[in-house]
Amino acid sequence: MSLLDILAKKPGIKLIIAHFNHGIRPEAAADEDLVQAQAASYGIVLEPGHGTLGPNASEATARDARYKFLYKIQKQHKAQAVITAHHQDDLIETAFINIIRGTGRKGLSSILSNGQVIRPLLNTSKSEILNYARQNKLRWNDDATNEDDRYLRNYLRLKVLPRLSPSQRQTLISNLDKVAKNNIKFDKELATLSQIINSNNQIDRRLFAALPSNISNELMAYSLRQAGIVDFDRKTVSQLSTSLKTSKPNTLAPIKQGNYLKLGLKTAWFVTP
Repeated sequence: MSLLDILAKKPGIKLIIAHFNHGIRPEAAADEDLVQAQAASYGIVLEPGHGTLGPNASEATARDARYKFLYKIQKQHKAQAVITAHHQDDLIETAFINIIRGTGRKGLSSILSNGQVIRPLLNTSKSEILNYARQNKLRWNDDATNEDDRYLRNYLRLKVLPRLSPSQRQTLISNLDKVAKNNIKFDKELATLSQIINSNNQIDRRLFAALPSNISNELMAYSLRQAGIVDFDRKTVSQLSTSLKTSKPNTLAPIKQGNYLKLGLKTAWFVTP
C-alpha cells in the first residue's frame, strides 16, 4: 500500500494494480476487497487473480503461482516491468533463509531488482515503510500468520532482525550488493561455458566430467535454472553432478516435483512434467 501510494503520486507513470489471491487463507477475500477499494480511490485499473493452492501450499509454490500471474498481466498490458514492494527486511530475511537452506551464492541475491522485476524499496526498512503508511493515513491489512514464529521467516523477522543495529544492517546490505555484482560476472562466464558443454538442451557428459567439482556444480545449478527448474538446494545439485559424471546410461536422476535428469550414453538432459 505504501509503494502504491508513492508510485501513484509520481507524474508520468501509468500503473496497473495486479492482486493475486492464492486461495490459502480464508481472510484473503478481505485483502482483495481492500485492494479493490484502494484501486478505485486512485482511479487505477485492477487485475485480480485467483488460485486454489489450499492451506498446505509451500512458500515456493505460492511464489511460483504469484509470479506466473504477474508475468501474465505484464504481458497482457505490455507493461515495462513488474514492481514489487520487497524491502530491506525481506532482503536480509531471504539471505539468511537461503544460507540456512544451503542454496549457494544465488540465494544471497535472489530478490534484488532485475530487468523484469523492479524493487524500489530494497534500501528501505520495514519500520520506515510503516511510518510512511501511518503519516499518510494509509489502510492496510496484516496477515495474522506473520506472528507465528514456528515459521523460519517469521522467527527471523521477530527474533533476529530486531537485534541488528543500523550499522550491521548496512554492512549486510553492502555485502549482499557485492555478491549480486559478482554473481552477474560469474553468470556471464557460466553462460559461455554452458554454450561449450550444452548443445540442443543436452549436456555433454564427457566434457562435464572433466570439470572440477565446484565448477561442475555451478554449471549444473545454472543449467537447472535455464531449464526453468528453480526449487533446488546444494545437496540436489551435488547429487545431480555426481550422477551425470558416474551413473550408467538410461538412468533417471530425480530432482523435484516430477523433474528428472535423464542420462544417455554421451549426453544428459532434463525431463520436466
